[in-house]
Amino acid sequence: MELLRFVKARDWPALFGYALFVGMMATGYYYNITFVQLGLVDLGERLVGLSRQQVAADMAWLALITCGVALGFGLLMQKQRWGQQLRTKLRLAFGVVLAQTILTAIAPQVRTESGLLAWIVFCSVALGVGVPVTFSMTVDFIPVRDRGYASALITAGAYFFAEAFSSQWTVEQFSGQILPLMAVGTASIGVLAFARLPFMDRLAAQHTRPAFGRGRYVRTDAQGRVQVHRRFIVLIVLMFGVYFVDSLGFLRLIDTPLYFNTAWHSPESSVRLFIAAIHVLAALIAGVLYAALEERQLFLWIFGIFALTHLMYAFHNRNTLGESAPLAMPALYATAVSLYTVLNFAIWADISTPRTISFNAALGVALSGWTATFLSTALALQWQATGISLDQHLRIVDSLAILFFLLMLALSLFPEAAVRARRINSPEGESR
Repeated sequence: MELLRFVKARDWPALFGYALFVGMMATGYYYNITFVQLGLVDLGERLVGLSRQQVAADMAWLALITCGVALGFGLLMQKQRWGQQLRTKLRLAFGVVLAQTILTAIAPQVRTESGLLAWIVFCSVALGVGVPVTFSMTVDFIPVRDRGYASALITAGAYFFAEAFSSQWTVEQFSGQILPLMAVGTASIGVLAFARLPFMDRLAAQHTRPAFGRGRYVRTDAQGRVQVHRRFIVLIVLMFGVYFVDSLGFLRLIDTPLYFNTAWHSPESSVRLFIAAIHVLAALIAGVLYAALEERQLFLWIFGIFALTHLMYAFHNRNTLGESAPLAMPALYATAVSLYTVLNFAIWADISTPRTISFNAALGVALSGWTATFLSTALALQWQATGISLDQHLRIVDSLAILFFLLMLALSLFPEAAVRARRINSPEGESR
């Protein structure tokens, strides 16, 4: 673990960069899963007075605009080589966090649908720019060997605070909780971005070191040209599936009175702390597993746990008469969520170089994360509004999870089958 080596060597600049990245990403993810994903639903329904269908449509716009901006800006960063310029990325991050701080402060004052749509557009632009900017800093601050461990710390921090300290899911509470931290973050990033600090010059050059730059799955061919791991597209599809399955089930479960007391939104602090602790434990385990296993084995565990969890909820809903769900069910759910979140924070840098990280992260996070999360959230709201029962909803989610689990099982049992088939069908294979 490189972090321990930094501590022993008293390499304070490297330790600062490590801590800065973990803190920044944990805060950003906490902001997204609480204020944006959950607070926006409350803002639209309670303060603006929109129907669930209207809120669902607005959530879909948020996802699509964020995705488009992230892809466009990620491509621009790659062409301009901003992904290799730490100070440029910090200045962009300062603009993003400043814009998000202002948007967070004014969100509770929004009362009209036109105002909400304008807020969504500006928020989407900030989020879209923020994805390639922040994720591309991985190559500057986190050594390749430590990316699973750093992602575990990010995931543990974000989920612990989101679960343990968010008792009331209102836009006012989320805004009040996150605003002081965002104000401090904006000022801190501004100092790092614009002040001439000598240790930042050292950090700005870290991406050129072998231990930081080229990702775990990046290879070079016989001519020395960099090649990205061939499973990049498969990774995007699988991460899309993970986020889609999670969000499609999550919003409906937490909105069902039967599961209210043993879910994320439980009024009992002991339940919330239990789930928060499971998130932390699962994240730390995932960090170790990421360093030891290939990503397809982790996906197999993730989809398997999701399939088991939703199957348990479906059986419980059908076969019990109003009994509270056992804590084993939300504990399994939290385990799967922490596993895939760790994977998401680590994998995009590990299939990239400092030159390609911005666009690859935009592709991965925007397509698999944002688009899947908000489209599935919109779909869940739409289904609930149109009267689809909880049992039907859970059956669909569980079927999707099992489908992806079987796909991962096939890839794990026959990892080279697709490669052999591609070689046989290629012109070179036919000539042989």
